[in-house]
Amino acid sequence: MTSHRERKRERTRQAIIDAAANLFERRGYEGTTIAEIADAAEIGTRTFFSYFASKEELLFPESDARIAAAVAAIEAREPADRPVDLLLQALQDVNETNTEMASPMARLRMRLTQSVPAVRGRALQEQLDAQLEIARHLQAAFPDELDAVQAAAMVGAFIGAVTGALQVLLAERDALTDPQRLQQRMQEATEMALRPFLDG
Repeated sequence: MTSHRERKRERTRQAIIDAAANLFERRGYEGTTIAEIADAAEIGTRTFFSYFASKEELLFPESDARIAAAVAAIEAREPADRPVDLLLQALQDVNETNTEMASPMARLRMRLTQSVPAVRGRALQEQLDAQLEIARHLQAAFPDELDAVQAAAMVGAFIGAVTGALQVLLAERDALTDPQRLQQRMQEATEMALRPFLDG
């Protein structure tokens, strides 16, 4: 059970994200300052920096949670589980706990990644960090089945499949009207992309 302080902190964090998304949509990413985001969220600039180190960081609010979900799925593995089963389970777990990957922020993030170099750089860094961290845990869990290179390739295929599916899904006009359906289609597309690992 979360404490009142934790709930208040989470509300403030979400208020910052929502304020930033609104300003980015109206004024553009580069035309929005951190001071303006803080003002819109009704906090001070110092408080902003206690939550996020930069504008780029707040565009990726769930990155750590997604890595944690993958690591948790690997750690909770059953004897019959294959490496790819755990990656797909982690994606399902993330989709069941929140709809961030099918949110207006996700669509905005995708658009900014394609048009703003600083955001593109941050997105690539987040993706690489996630790939290395998840691959390290996966290889450690299956040392007789995967070496470090194979684990990195499998996780790279997984992350690439999710990212590729999201790029197309979020560009659809009615993408955000049914987040659960979008997530289901992303899951199905990722499973199809990883079928060679499932059939192997």
